[in-house]
Amino acid sequence: MVKTKNIVLAEDHRLLREGLKALLQTEKDLQIIGEAENGLEAIRCVEKHAPDLILLDLSMPKMSGISVIKEIKSRFPKVKILALTIHESDQYVLEAFQSGADGYCLKDASRDELLIAIKSVLNGKIYISPGISGGIMVGYLEGKKIIKGSTTWDSITQREKDVLKLIGEGYRNKEIADLLNISVKTVEKHRANVMKKLDLHNVSALTAYAIEKKLVAKP
Repeated sequence: MVKTKNIVLAEDHRLLREGLKALLQTEKDLQIIGEAENGLEAIRCVEKHAPDLILLDLSMPKMSGISVIKEIKSRFPKVKILALTIHESDQYVLEAFQSGADGYCLKDASRDELLIAIKSVLNGKIYISPGISGGIMVGYLEGKKIIKGSTTWDSITQREKDVLKLIGEGYRNKEIADLLNISVKTVEKHRANVMKKLDLHNVSALTAYAIEKKLVAKP
């Protein structure tokens, strides 16, 4: 008898989440045990349900998919993570795998491809969509992990990116502190660091930059 694998769906678009749920429920060996519509909920869902796999959108409110991957892998290393995303760029692929993702699947994948991706990752194999350039993963798998020349964006830490994302989403310092479970003073320090590194001087500029870097969806 095949053992049922438990899955958490983390996707902020309800229609897509419902579609994924309907698709996966047709598979007898897969069971949806939790759903999340933002990054913080995704982590709480993994804490609560201890799934075999989380199907994770990389572009989510409140906490980015990359930060979620790092948090889950640091606390629950046995949970498999399959990134589900629209992003095809080398930088996104590298960031996801370097953060601990087990697979990377594009949202324009067919039903059959998504199921192959899920089952490959559950079986301990690395999966990457055929639409992604093969060269970037060759470098990663060989341990080279070579990224293009360093830029100002590369100097921004992951926590600073989390704060920048929430600023771009319209949250105030106190709200950001509550969401990230850090002090207001720490938020202010991260915010000041980001403004200094990027040479940006107000919330509007920070928001525009967050949109440009796809941390926040365009209004």
